[in-house]
Amino acid sequence: MAQVSVYNMEGKEVGKMDLNDAIFGIEVNEHLVHLAVVQHLANKRQGTQKAKTRSEVSGGGRKPWRQKGTGHARQGSTRSPQWRHGGVVFAPVPRDYSFKLNKKEKRIALKSALTSKVNDGKLLVLDELKFDEIKTKEFANVMKNINAVKALVVINNNDNNVVLSARNYADAQTQLTSEINVYDIMKAQTVVLTKDAVSTIEEVYA
Repeated sequence: MAQVSVYNMEGKEVGKMDLNDAIFGIEVNEHLVHLAVVQHLANKRQGTQKAKTRSEVSGGGRKPWRQKGTGHARQGSTRSPQWRHGGVVFAPVPRDYSFKLNKKEKRIALKSALTSKVNDGKLLVLDELKFDEIKTKEFANVMKNINAVKALVVINNNDNNVVLSARNYADAQTQLTSEINVYDIMKAQTVVLTKDAVSTIEEVYA
């Protein structure tokens, strides 16, 4: 069973915590991690690009010149793709890029991402993360105390003071345990979990 240090907001070690190997100690499946990241990015695409084909541009109903005898190549319309103001040959149209992953695949990918952070020593646990007021400076000090760089901070409850304190801090982002995903975990250089968040993740994904 993997064991990590637990730190307080001053950056001092206040204890140790055992992590569930069923979540934080599995064999990393890089293929499923890759699929989960691709799915996340694909599902974020708007897919609203559009260009007009020759059937959609205005004009071109009249044959520009007769079929034979002019010395020109034969043309049926001034809106063919080779003409100025003509339509686009294979014009992009609005489409849905999203695709689905099986529930088991998504769970294994998430566990693999968390395990990889534990293996790399990039997962930190805080005993708690609470502020009496909304103060970005205090949040920045906590991140500095625990040496968290480009951090994903996962909290269990939607603490308004924590979320708003972190919102204007460029080197970290906060997420609830119900919102965590493989892309953000892999993108972060450091993953910071509160003890409550660890317990919730182990309860949900074990």
